[in-house]
Amino acid sequence: MSLGGSEILLILAAVLLLFGGKKIPELMRGLGKGMREFNDAKNNIRKEIEDGINVKDTQEAPPKQA
Repeated sequence: MSLGGSEILLILAAVLLLFGGKKIPELMRGLGKGMREFNDAKNNIRKEIEDGINVKDTQEAPPKQA
């Protein structure tokens, strides 16, 4: 399901009516900050998982015989 142009315009008009012109920049700043925090948390979790996998792989690797 995707949104067409008319649906997006309807949503924007509803947001403008609900929040008013002065509140929209504040709302967008809060939305941007929330998205940034979410992405930071997602990246931290991904890094921890990858680090854990790398540590496990190095611990399980048999020592090389010369």
